[in-house]
Amino acid sequence: MGCCSGRCTLAFICGMQLVSVLERQVIDFLGYQWAPILTNFLHIIIVILGLFGTIQFRPRYVTGYAAWLVVWMTWNVFIICFYLEVGDLSRDSDLVLTFNLSMHRSWWMENGPGCRVTPITPPPSWAPEDHRYISISGCLMDFQFIEVAHSSLQILLALMGFIYACYVVKLISEEEDSFDFIGGFDSYGYQGPQKTSHLQLQPMYMSK
Repeated sequence: MGCCSGRCTLAFICGMQLVSVLERQVIDFLGYQWAPILTNFLHIIIVILGLFGTIQFRPRYVTGYAAWLVVWMTWNVFIICFYLEVGDLSRDSDLVLTFNLSMHRSWWMENGPGCRVTPITPPPSWAPEDHRYISISGCLMDFQFIEVAHSSLQILLALMGFIYACYVVKLISEEEDSFDFIGGFDSYGYQGPQKTSHLQLQPMYMSK
């Protein structure tokens, strides 16, 4: 019963992770955030493998999933520090999230709740022709805090997934050990006691 409950809970957590990371993947695609796109894609694959291992009683898959969650939590902590500009980090840097392939920022910068985008005309004389300059106002929440909230949710789900993954691996290992012990008698050809007869043949001697 405990194994079933733990596996069901872990499967539910994996499902929540898939839904949340797919939403995040779409947002990162819209913002051309290449580093998060690659990391999200890897996370999706490993969560699917972890879900498969949970359903099919494959402790190695669940163990790999748990190990990846440590890396995933570390990545999301870095994203939080990046958007909050902790230390020398700057969210205006193109190298960290876009590999200098584009000048795009978070999709929430222009599309956050209540944000009004106003093009600046005429653009500066030094501005490239394929770039536009805008003014953003009226946002109910700054984009960096929305990104921090997304990463915090991922950390919470990953922490729950890690705890339940360790629990499920422990239960599966205990069940396998119990099964091996019960079935171990068969390998030694164990047989139950046989019914003995009350009549036993006694040797007879003929006297001359």
